[in-house]
Amino acid sequence: MRFQVIVAAVFWSGFVESRKVRGISSSYKRFYKERKSFLCIDGSKIIPFEQVNDDYCDCEDGSDEPGTSACPRGRFYCTNLGFRPHYIPSSRVNDGICDCCDASDEYNSPAHCQNTCWNLGQKERAYVEGQMRTLDEGLRLKQQLIEEGVLLWREKQAQLRELQQVAEDLQIKLEEHRRRKHEAERLKEQTLKALEAGDSGLRHQNRTETSIFQLLDSNKDGSITVDEVKTKVVLVHDEERLLSEDEALGLLGGGHQIDLTKFRRTLWDVLTRGDSVKIKDTPGSDDPHLEAADKAAEWEATNLKKVEEAYETVNMEISDLRKKLAIDYGTDWEFLFLNSQCYKLKVYEYIYTLCPFNQVTQKNTAGTEVSLGPNNSRLFTTCSNSWYRTSPHGSRRTWGMWAGTPKNQYSQMVYENGEPCWQGGSRTTTVTLTCGTETALRSVKEPSKCQYIMDFQTPVACQPVLKQRGIHSEL
Repeated sequence: MRFQVIVAAVFWSGFVESRKVRGISSSYKRFYKERKSFLCIDGSKIIPFEQVNDDYCDCEDGSDEPGTSACPRGRFYCTNLGFRPHYIPSSRVNDGICDCCDASDEYNSPAHCQNTCWNLGQKERAYVEGQMRTLDEGLRLKQQLIEEGVLLWREKQAQLRELQQVAEDLQIKLEEHRRRKHEAERLKEQTLKALEAGDSGLRHQNRTETSIFQLLDSNKDGSITVDEVKTKVVLVHDEERLLSEDEALGLLGGGHQIDLTKFRRTLWDVLTRGDSVKIKDTPGSDDPHLEAADKAAEWEATNLKKVEEAYETVNMEISDLRKKLAIDYGTDWEFLFLNSQCYKLKVYEYIYTLCPFNQVTQKNTAGTEVSLGPNNSRLFTTCSNSWYRTSPHGSRRTWGMWAGTPKNQYSQMVYENGEPCWQGGSRTTTVTLTCGTETALRSVKEPSKCQYIMDFQTPVACQPVLKQRGIHSEL
């Protein structure tokens, strides 16, 4: 057979050149210049040049048969002018199936292959042009989001400074209200002790005849009656027993009622001595001085509680804001706008929700929601007002991590430690960020049990491209 090929080469010298270079890219043509011998590209053997493309495999690397299917390790180069060039296994050469769009792989077979490279190239060029337009628009939108992110970052920094100043002011107020509450409680205690001390207590608190008269005058008609005395005056040594009618009349000087003037000459004198009768429940709330002290103490306690709550709220806001500002939002804060946002996608019977920098969830038609990472659903609040999740012990847990390539670490997010999977382990979600003119969750897949992958499209994922390669533009 080799003899026949050599004879054919002699009589068809014009055909030999084209046959010998078939299936070779331009970068490899230097190895196939016609000469007396051919060196296998792997350097393993030297053969006569006539044995190149003779349909017999001489080189171990198959480099002597680029245009035939003789070598099992051979490769045939499809030039595919107008489309993308590529290699196919040389075993597919002349097998009756069109693999190269320029039909060059079926040069000696009964297959009638059409050259479709131009049409394929047109379609792909149109697609690439569309992609480039999308990229240009995405980069324009990304620049806007970067500018908005910088402004938002500065606003959050200013907000943090304002909150810190508010916290300092509240700290001063807190100390003042604590002092006031302590003083009010001290005065209340002094008033109570003074009232319990009887006569001395009355004098120490500067209680006047008028204040005692008003205390006994229940109906505020300007006089004290027998019934009012029986209601509010008791014996010093027998507080449980009510005064009799006669005892009450005696305290009033024999009359059924007295005014303030007569009160000073009768009941007041008896009360100030403190040896026979006293005001009922002296330490109770009916005493105006004690009532005032009690109300003052309650007022200061209420005010202190309000300031304490405000101080605690501000400190929580400061803590949350610091944690939010500690997140890596990209080199230019371009991803900051994603915080406090959530994106949903329905796939079959499930609704998937991605809240960037927070968590990923899956909800079925029955309404059961499962965390796909991280797992803290019981303590997780809505995406609109939560930046971090709290563990049962009160510590904060971050959203996950960036897991892109060294050249672009912001191309992928990983959300780990989701709810436990029924086969063991926890659910994990990997989110790949792709360039687009809109921000949306595009696809969700579960390639393996409880391992989810998401395609998340957003303008901030767009990266400048220096040169688009891979398609011949020439005819």
